[in-house]
Amino acid sequence: MAEGPKKRSSSSGQSETEESQSDAGKEAGSSGVALKKEIGLVSACGIIVGNIIGSGIFVSPKGVLENASSVGLAIIVWVATGVITAIGALCYAELGVTIPKSGGDYSYVKDIFGGLAGFLRLWIALLVIYPTNQAVIALTFSNYVLQPLFPSCIPPENGLRLLAAVCLLLLTWVNCYSVRWATRVQDVFTAGKLLALGLIIVMGFVQICKGHYYWLEPAHAFETFRDYDIGLIALAFLQGSFAYGGWNFLNYVTEELVDPYRNLPRAIFISIPLVTFVYVFANVAYVTAMSPQELLASNAVAVTFGEKLLGVMSWIMPISVALSTFGGVNGSLFTSSRLFFAGAREGHLPRLLAMIHVGRCTPIPALLFTCISTLLMLCTSDIYTLINYVGFINYLFYGVTVAGQIVLRIKEPNMYRPIKVSLIWPVIYLLFWAFLLVFSLYSEPVVCGVGLAIMMTGVPVYFLGIYWENKPQCFDTNIVHASELLDSNSRGIKYKSSKPHGPEGKDNEGDEGKPINS
Repeated sequence: MAEGPKKRSSSSGQSETEESQSDAGKEAGSSGVALKKEIGLVSACGIIVGNIIGSGIFVSPKGVLENASSVGLAIIVWVATGVITAIGALCYAELGVTIPKSGGDYSYVKDIFGGLAGFLRLWIALLVIYPTNQAVIALTFSNYVLQPLFPSCIPPENGLRLLAAVCLLLLTWVNCYSVRWATRVQDVFTAGKLLALGLIIVMGFVQICKGHYYWLEPAHAFETFRDYDIGLIALAFLQGSFAYGGWNFLNYVTEELVDPYRNLPRAIFISIPLVTFVYVFANVAYVTAMSPQELLASNAVAVTFGEKLLGVMSWIMPISVALSTFGGVNGSLFTSSRLFFAGAREGHLPRLLAMIHVGRCTPIPALLFTCISTLLMLCTSDIYTLINYVGFINYLFYGVTVAGQIVLRIKEPNMYRPIKVSLIWPVIYLLFWAFLLVFSLYSEPVVCGVGLAIMMTGVPVYFLGIYWENKPQCFDTNIVHASELLDSNSRGIKYKSSKPHGPEGKDNEGDEGKPINS
């Protein structure tokens, strides 16, 4: 088993790793092990695109059309939400290089608004958001893999859950084994889903060249199948915004980016316009082959599209959905484990989850925790209900984080910012965000209220587990015993805790992480 990066002594008596902290411009002088910088620009784009584009654009992009009430307005909604997403991502790019720590919006909210706000973001993600999302994506994967084996009926539920569990276990092993393997899987499956969507878009252009563009003509594009309603239009924007979910995931792995000051904004500027293009023109392609009524009636739009235009090659579409969801599970596991790793490193989760494998430089305990929580979620029958409850909270924290950008400008005007965007952009994003948030509260007060209640259960946990410093010794002793048990059972596999490195190559806070029984 590899021993990991060896240390050498500096003239000041501190230990240095042989891995350079290139994002800071100086070597990290005090941490013996850290996450490796193995994510280049292509893999960074793969993480963003792969996490945004899941199964939705293949299966049911009809939510926006149904509420927009016409094809023309639906296309406008897709473009507008893509622009708003790009603005939000621009704000996150500034935060990502100003606070260069993994953990994304959790780290930003914690540093700007304090420990409680950051913990609540972590709590809702830990409790519901990521386990449910990963479980649903894995179940969608297993459904499309098993469907050909059960052409005349629905695949058995136990079979779906078992295959979903196999998918999760396989990808967790890949992520534990190597960051490079995990990013290669992400690159390959992102390329696969883009190729499938590229095929849909090309077929759409072929249809247009054949004269099948009735629903794209201005006279017919805004022909309504029901009267326009401001409430439904707002809901269309809300669903369009949810479809772009995942645009902030690259910020969760900032410390593993090669040259993050350049590659983080570059990846965002490449990926968001690409996804917007794909979403808009895939929907354009769909309406060249199907009427709005046919599209709304289909349970799997891409499959229906393939049956109409691809003939004997129609099997490509369900395979594409399976590939897309497989890559989506991988991307979600990769990024969510870094969120829990960052939370543990900041003291908001058991320190065990902040351990990094010395040889592989992967956060194995955080990955195993993510996998186990998702497997437990597969055993519940209320996954989709939970997602509805916390979707509002997830979107709430997007706005809180962007608001934090403005607060940080006021509190720390002289702070070093490699990227500094005009404050007009966070203001525009927050206006749009407030509009959708108010509408959500007005249209679904019970769902939003339950989501808020789930989030607020983290308040007593924070005060009892974190804020209360003079706890009985048994609280900390149990965690130490668990860590020692892991170390003794790993047969030579070594873990060390890690601290984030600030822009000058120094730990942001606290003492150097000490190894367990090293």
